[in-house]
Amino acid sequence: MAMRNAPFPGLIPAAALACVLLVVTGSLSAQIAVPAPPDDPAETAQPKMELWKALVLGVVEGVTEYLPVSSTGHLIVTQRLLGISVDTPRAKDAADAFAICIQAGAIVAVLGLYFPSVRRMLAGLTGRDPEGLRLAIGLVMAFLPALVLGVLFNKMIKAVLFGIWPVIFAWIAGGIIILAVARKPKPSEEAPGTLPVPDLRQALLIGCCQCVAMWPGTSRSLMAIVGGILVGMGMRRAVEFSFLLGVITLGAATVKDGLEFGPLMLETYGLPALVTGAVAAFASAVLAVRWLVGYLNRHGLQVFGWYRIAAGVLVGAWWLS
Repeated sequence: MAMRNAPFPGLIPAAALACVLLVVTGSLSAQIAVPAPPDDPAETAQPKMELWKALVLGVVEGVTEYLPVSSTGHLIVTQRLLGISVDTPRAKDAADAFAICIQAGAIVAVLGLYFPSVRRMLAGLTGRDPEGLRLAIGLVMAFLPALVLGVLFNKMIKAVLFGIWPVIFAWIAGGIIILAVARKPKPSEEAPGTLPVPDLRQALLIGCCQCVAMWPGTSRSLMAIVGGILVGMGMRRAVEFSFLLGVITLGAATVKDGLEFGPLMLETYGLPALVTGAVAAFASAVLAVRWLVGYLNRHGLQVFGWYRIAAGVLVGAWWLS
């Protein structure tokens, strides 16, 4: 789908990322108390989440989900800064599930913005659009590595890597890699209506690259875009394929955690907080996605490399203090 390029493209990512960075750094001076475990198990129940906290988490999710800066890493840090408890297994499961389930808003945003491509895939499944069918098959092939590794290692990843220091390391390392390898790309020459259709081998390679992002802080969209570029896609096609692949990958994670931890999440935070977070994620994702394709096609990834390093250094310094 062709997207309109916003004026002053250099200001848009700076403003969007600055807003997110303010969320991260604005609370650096706040003291986050870690209460001792109460003797009475009934006291472990948390109050419902304040709606303003759900709104902040939704905005962070929507802005960062499809940018190559890692939404999971930002949400983990933002939860800590907002004082959202993760001190018990139940509290951590509820917080992790909330961060994943509000992705539904960002998923709906991409489905709307790329609806022509989605419609062509649906037509392909009914035998009316061969190119749409090839795209659908390519997306399924690219999703398979994440499906297999997610089933095998999901619990271990959440237990070991869903923390501040793994995120900080991934932010800084990813930023250095971007600055080392990124350069201003040649604009994609494909016509706007052309679907981003890789062959099966290329799709599998993109899917393997996406799996690296199971380490929080790495960025699923970054790894999928890099994978698309490695197999020879232009920037526009790589970004669109990454977004559409995200619909499947994020959708599967949302459904899984919703089914497994939905009752606990709703008991802990309440339905209004979940709805607020998802709606905020939808609105902010629409704004972020609309300009990203054109920006990356003309300016490359460098700004995101500098942002990742700055975020990692600031959060690391705060956490050490």
